[in-house]
Amino acid sequence: MKRNGPFKGRSITVVNDLSVDEQRYLYRKARDLKQSLRKGESADTYRINDRDFSTYLIFLENSTRTRESFRNAAEFHGSRVNLFDAASSSFAKNESITDTIKMLVGYAPESLYVIRSKQEGVCRWLADSLGPWADRNGYPQPSFINAGDGKHEHPTQEFLDEFSFLEQQNWNEDSIHLALIGDLYHGRTVHSKADGLCVFGKVIVDLVAPAELAMPEFYVDKMRRNGFEVRIYASLDEYLASGKTAKIWYFTRLQLERMGEKVLDKAPALRKAVCFRKDMMEQLEPGTRFYHPLPRDRFHPTISTFLDDTELNAWDAQSANGYYTRIIEMAMCAGVIGQDFKGTNLAVAEPDEDFVTEVPVVQHAKPEYKVGIKPVDNGLVIDHIASGQKLQSIWDQIDKIRRVLGLNLRSSHGVYHSNHGPELFKGIISVPDVLSFGEKDLKKLGAVSPGCTLNLVKDHQVFKKYRLGMPPRIYNFSEISCKNENCLSHPSYEEHIEASFIRKTDAQGRHSFVCRWCEREYDYSAIWNL
Repeated sequence: MKRNGPFKGRSITVVNDLSVDEQRYLYRKARDLKQSLRKGESADTYRINDRDFSTYLIFLENSTRTRESFRNAAEFHGSRVNLFDAASSSFAKNESITDTIKMLVGYAPESLYVIRSKQEGVCRWLADSLGPWADRNGYPQPSFINAGDGKHEHPTQEFLDEFSFLEQQNWNEDSIHLALIGDLYHGRTVHSKADGLCVFGKVIVDLVAPAELAMPEFYVDKMRRNGFEVRIYASLDEYLASGKTAKIWYFTRLQLERMGEKVLDKAPALRKAVCFRKDMMEQLEPGTRFYHPLPRDRFHPTISTFLDDTELNAWDAQSANGYYTRIIEMAMCAGVIGQDFKGTNLAVAEPDEDFVTEVPVVQHAKPEYKVGIKPVDNGLVIDHIASGQKLQSIWDQIDKIRRVLGLNLRSSHGVYHSNHGPELFKGIISVPDVLSFGEKDLKKLGAVSPGCTLNLVKDHQVFKKYRLGMPPRIYNFSEISCKNENCLSHPSYEEHIEASFIRKTDAQGRHSFVCRWCEREYDYSAIWNL
């Protein structure tokens, strides 16, 4: 059977690597597969059925359910299954993960890599870098599936969760109301829901966690940008007292070991805030179901074992659903299915690189410069630096511009009154005898000081004036790095991955930079190594 489905060679590194329609297609196919297998019917139309197709399970972090469900899914497909032993691999000899995967790509006509790691952004990096590398070297496009990376995402867990919620709702996609309970700070499965729940038309999310375990603001903001109604509670007692509880409760275990000594004294109170108790049973809505990505902490479970044989237990069926959804994910990436897909594919938008605007030059009468920078006869002037900000912030930005652009030459700079009011200030850098400014320097200047203007001066007159916005992408600069110590691009890992950031704009028009690999969000001033 030819494997030429439209998803062939795709990777699933984050939830949004599949469009909403593509995710719904995954769920429909998983439902059909589950029904066929339950009835004992043939499921050959879903199988890769090729021993030359290699599935590598690379688990650099401990796992049971995810690893075993993928191993069984690969066995279902009849592919060659390779359990990669990281402890005895060349990782122990300080080989980079990029070089290791390059080697493995050459060992099979086609290959798919399921990777779990403590480092964030691993699959995104490998998909972006090794896809073009495979093309250049005549290898088929390898696929990468993220089985969990640090505190970032766990897309395949998210897909089995959404599949389970849809089953609970008899496949009604119109709306969902659910509670996320437990360690929402460290739990990557709940972070993935900021995008995964978009398969539902209307979404209400109740976040139940004390402040020490609260959902990071980045994900709360993303939920709200996606149109979710978000309600926040500090404990289960407070949530039940609200009288507005959901019928779908999603618990996560407490990962207090990641928080160190600072929470040891608070541990009993934190557990009490999010662990379900028998005295809460009567306050539940009829038809409520409990979910959990597992494993449960046997000493301090958020869902106690007294609930195992009750109708509340939906987590066992949820765990089993990972087998069906992961079979379908592999079938999509291998090109087995997808020919019958109808809907909107993932849109890969090319960012608009136009961040430099030429503005009209208005000639003014030259003032008497008793205080300030004397205008250059020929050269350039960077004006409106950090305009309107506090004096210290303006001075800091002037210093940063000089260091980023390497302006170690004859020049002058200072902080002066803005034309927009006597209480407002701006920074100016004046550089004589420099009449050209390269595209790379323009991008640096826009990234380090968005909103400034660049004036080119010749024979005492400004002949060109540009206003700089924040570039849509910034990468391949030695002066920038992701400050997330778990990001694979962090210099401490010595993977020699270039830092890469993408501009993000919120509903209020405010800009920030997001790491291409781990999706950590930064203020534009925070990405510089200065």
